[in-house]
Formats: sequence, structure tokens, C-alpha cells
Amino acid sequence: MEKIKKIIHIDMDYFYAQVEERERPELKTMPIGVGGTSSRRGILCTANYIARRYGVRSAMPTFKAIELCPDLVLIKPNFKLYKEASEEIFKIFHEYTDRVEGISLDEAYLDVTDVKLCSNSATLIAKEIKEKIYKRTGLTASAGVSYNKLLAKIASEYNKPNALLTITPQNAPGFIYNLPVNSINGVGKKTNEKMKTLGIHTFGDLQKQSLHELEYHFGSYAISLKNYSMGIDHREVRKERERKSLSCERTLMDNIGDIVQMNSQIIDIHEEMKSRLEKHSHRQIKSIFVKLKFSDFTQTTIETQSYDFDLEKYLHLMRERYSEHLRPIRLIGVGVKFHPDIQFSRQLYLPCCA
Repeated sequence: MEKIKKIIHIDMDYFYAQVEERERPELKTMPIGVGGTSSRRGILCTANYIARRYGVRSAMPTFKAIELCPDLVLIKPNFKLYKEASEEIFKIFHEYTDRVEGISLDEAYLDVTDVKLCSNSATLIAKEIKEKIYKRTGLTASAGVSYNKLLAKIASEYNKPNALLTITPQNAPGFIYNLPVNSINGVGKKTNEKMKTLGIHTFGDLQKQSLHELEYHFGSYAISLKNYSMGIDHREVRKERERKSLSCERTLMDNIGDIVQMNSQIIDIHEEMKSRLEKHSHRQIKSIFVKLKFSDFTQTTIETQSYDFDLEKYLHLMRERYSEHLRPIRLIGVGVKFHPDIQFSRQLYLPCCA
């Protein structure tokens, strides 16, 4: 008989904004948004729960957030501070298990199936982790506990903030039946809209669909959708989560159409990317790319094979793609894609990083 897994999903509550509130307690009574401070055309990283009552959300354009909440306080991100908090949080995770899969600075899955601490109770382990996080960092987290990753994540998001919920094999079928299908990780806006046109709104609706019907509409994703609708998820908690790519982009204060200004932006972003790449020095670059978003919000990406992080190559890519469009630019980004075979990787070539 297969052993029932014990999976915990930890998700920090409005992480960046909560760290800012910790540093400046007076912000706790104000609607705040982190990011988008260069102009009304920026993008928010996150918002606290006061701001969210107005409809402000992460990844929302600043101008839209201000329209919804005119009193929104915008704060410039302090990624050094967030990283320090994250490192302390992940240290706590590793006090319980080495089977930790970090999704981002503020989110992770833990496999505690074989952990004997806390009377071998995953729920008690999650409770203790939340308490330690608050004691050591002053930050709250939400935790979900279940027998797979899908349900653990659903549980952590069910009653945020500062929540703890366990979904057992016994109560899972009834619990998920009426949940909206966009609770499934991977069902984004477009997929959700398509499901609505098919009359699929809940897990229960999805369960009633035949695999043949789902394959017709959703292709190879159909099998996963069918399994997820039944609360089945065979994905393992992976100890190491290797990035496929890394990028850095900047929304400009004003549209620019001057090649000298564009060169200057590429140089600045390239320098920022260089420091980020130092943390991935064990990876081999497979290709590099430049992303441009124009004043009409259309965007394009140009990529070329390259084993190094050469500034001149980025400048060449930018000029080549811009010459094909010749329209004002509102966003510029640069990035790299890593070789998928870790064994192939070698030391990254980072000029001026010695």
C-alpha cells in the first residue's frame, strides 16, 4: 500500500508589503503598494490587504491602482531586505526537512511525510513553523496541509492571511467539489474564460466532463485537469528548483524613440542583471534575449544563441529589433536562458565581476 504523503505549502502574507510594514509600523493603517514608484506607468509588485479592499492587486499597472485607491502609498522595493527575510524563513523550513521546494522568496512546498517531529503531525509542524516565522521575523504566513501539492496550495490560500488549513483524504472530495476551477494552478485567465463558455465553473463541473471532451478543448493538459478535478496530483516536492531563465526589465517614465537613450537603458539593465546572475554562477547560458514593449502595448522578443553575457550582443539585438518597428518604447528588458542540463553547466562568463 502506497504511503500517504504529508505536504505543507507555506505562503507568506503580502510579503514585500508586510516587510515594509514591519520596518515602518505606521504603514499598517494605510493602503500601500510596493513597486511602480517611478511613475504612474509602473507595475505593482504587491499590495497590503487594506489596498486590496479597493481592488488593488499585484502586477497591476500603477495608474490603475491609483484610480481604484487614490490614497495609495507607493513604496520603492527593497529587495535586499526581502531576501534577508526570505533566507531566515527558509532556514526554518530546513529545521524540519531537507525536502523543500522553493517557488519564490516567499513561497515553498515541504514534504514532511517521514518527519517524526510534533508527534508526526504535519498540521502541528505547519503550526510550529508559522509560530517560528513570526517569532524570528515578525511576519505572518499562511499554511496549507494535505496529501499532495495541489491541495496543500489550495488550503494555504483558502482563508488568508495568517491561516492554517488541513485537507485530509476523507474531507477532500466534499471540500473541493464546489471550488472554482481557477483554484487549479495553471488555470489562468484565458483557460478559465474558455471553461466558462463550456459551462465549467467548479471542480464538480470539471469532474463531469469526459476525458475525450477535455482533450478536444485543452489538448495534452486534459489528463492533468481531470486528475486535479478529482484531487489527484502526482507531482513530487523537488529539493532543487532550477531556473530555466532569468530576466530584468524596466518600465520607462516616458516613451523613448532615441537610440542613444535606448543604449543607455540597456547598459543600466545589463549591469543590474549582472549582479543577479552572480547567484547562478553554476549555470551555463544557452541564449540571450531582449524584450521591447512599444507605446501601443504590443511587445516583441529577439533571442540569439550565446554562451556569455556580452553587453555588445544585447545592444546589437536591441538595435536590430527596434529597426524593424521604429515606434516609441515604453519598456525594455534583457534576459538569459540557461542550458537545461545541469551537468553541462560551467562557470558563467560575467565580465567585470571578478
